[in-house]
Amino acid sequence: MLIAAIGSIPLIMTLGNSMLIPILPQMKSELKLTQMQVSLTITVFSIAAAIFIPILGYLSDRFSRKIIILPALILYGLGGILAGIASSSFPHPYAWILVGRTFQGIGAAGTAPIAMALTGDLFKGGEESRVLGIVEASNGMGKVMSPILGSLLGLVVWYSVFYAFPAICLVSILLTWIFIKEKRHRQAPPPFPNYIRGLLFVFKKEGRWLLVAYLAGATCLFTLFGILFYLSDILEKQYKIDGVIKGLILAIPLLVMGTSSYITGAKIGKNQVTMKRMIVLGFTLMTISYVFLSFFNEKLIPFLFILVLSSIGTGFVLPCLNSLITGSVGKEKRGFVTSLYGSVRFIGVAIGPPIFTRLMEWSQTGMFLTIAALTFVVGFLSLTLIHAQKSGGGSKEKQKQAFRYNYV
Repeated sequence: MLIAAIGSIPLIMTLGNSMLIPILPQMKSELKLTQMQVSLTITVFSIAAAIFIPILGYLSDRFSRKIIILPALILYGLGGILAGIASSSFPHPYAWILVGRTFQGIGAAGTAPIAMALTGDLFKGGEESRVLGIVEASNGMGKVMSPILGSLLGLVVWYSVFYAFPAICLVSILLTWIFIKEKRHRQAPPPFPNYIRGLLFVFKKEGRWLLVAYLAGATCLFTLFGILFYLSDILEKQYKIDGVIKGLILAIPLLVMGTSSYITGAKIGKNQVTMKRMIVLGFTLMTISYVFLSFFNEKLIPFLFILVLSSIGTGFVLPCLNSLITGSVGKEKRGFVTSLYGSVRFIGVAIGPPIFTRLMEWSQTGMFLTIAALTFVVGFLSLTLIHAQKSGGGSKEKQKQAFRYNYV
């Protein structure tokens, strides 16, 4: 139940964007919006999350994870209620929807990244990697369920999706409140100047590979949400597919990614060399997939089969990044470092739909070749700049402290 409670937290964050994707064409039609205005409902959520994640991450280091997670979940639910009421009652609801989505983004800032730090607090070694794999798989399963759930709710009325958020948040709030138990006697946090000096020291020592890891996470989420945005649009415009069938199709690559994440997290243990290899392999699969998609973007079945390859690659990359980054610092700074990682992931989500909108207007073939070039470059940077500690090398104390710094 503890793992279920932790897994429910990133699930809530995932639903914030993925559940909206199937109903975006309906929203565009009902509110008479442009494609760019519709994409902003994803972007404002993600930008708000990206801004507030480091702030809430620091506060979770300063106080406790649970004290941050619970109010964040409540704010997330309230943002959904505001967007729902505006959509159903206001004559011009678009601006209020963006306000509600902003509140949801701030709430999302206190969910998945802090859940990663909490996992690092409560589990160690191979068990930590396994639970982080479950957390990433929960994230993926949320992406699988959300387009189906969003499509089903859209059959009632498009804005019913907003009212679903507080109901789902309530479940996570109860699980978190009841089953997550942190230590009663926490070590007194260091003074703020010492905390900042410690963070600067960590980034001075490990900054090169950490920045590459952050870029890798952002690239995975950028391409994932960009492709989903593109797929949602062409399913309705080009193939006249909507409703639950559309949600099921959108769920296929996400199901593959979630399954791949779970298996990867269960198998990597604490072997950092394996993690690095899986990251490079993942980006290689993504690059191959996007190159071939440029030739099959007019044929739906081959397109989906090839897209699955990139989903497998993303599932290889994300759990390995989670384990490396969560283990990069000691407990007293883990919240900030993992939250900064979450922040750049959200930036990837935020820029995905608007950039893909422009690329779609330019050239579909050019779009796929451009993102293939991006994943190739990030994969090469991961190969050359992420340095993994070989298991069995050095003293036991050095192995124990690999990627962990506890500077006060």
